[in-house]
Amino acid sequence: MLEFARGPALAFSVAVLVLGLAWRIYGIFRRPARIDHSQPRRGDTATGGARAVFAKMLPPRGVKIRGAQMLNAYGYHIALALIAFGFAPHIAFVARYLGVGWPALPDAVTYVATAVAIIGLLIALMNRLTDGVLRLLSNFDDYFSWVVTMLPLLTGMTLLPMPADPTRLAIHLLSLELLLVWLPFGKLAHAALVFLSRWRTGADFARKGAAV
Repeated sequence: MLEFARGPALAFSVAVLVLGLAWRIYGIFRRPARIDHSQPRRGDTATGGARAVFAKMLPPRGVKIRGAQMLNAYGYHIALALIAFGFAPHIAFVARYLGVGWPALPDAVTYVATAVAIIGLLIALMNRLTDGVLRLLSNFDDYFSWVVTMLPLLTGMTLLPMPADPTRLAIHLLSLELLLVWLPFGKLAHAALVFLSRWRTGADFARKGAAV
């Protein structure tokens, strides 16, 4: 099973991820399909795009967001980034296939980040299930995306302390590969496309003279 996870399953999931994201990026930059014949109100569309990328890091003015929910969202997003790009075994995994590495965070930091991510995702799910509006707006994508995000965290925890037996390692890799396959097609695509989509929206709005 480990050979399958490291071989065909990994190749398939990476191919789906790359092709799927390429398809989504193509969709972002090909819009609008029709030529816009209106006179541009501003020419610095690139500046408008860059402004939108950074302006949307924080909630818009006048929009009321519960402080605890916002802090939780920031917390588990940052924690997930630390786990993905700062954990030594993950860096070694990338270096094994791409030949590229970078300094790792201390294990204690990534362990704390894992706990923050798991607790934060559980809180987010609880909020979605108990808030009437969120529950009404939620669909299969929201819940399945939550599951495929949580699975690599939980299966990764079973690998400690390292080294782990091949079966548990294979299960962890397969859970990651499920995440990679789903990512381009669900709401998780924002993990890879958030800056591109914000830039495109900001550039379009700058051309139209509208505020982002």
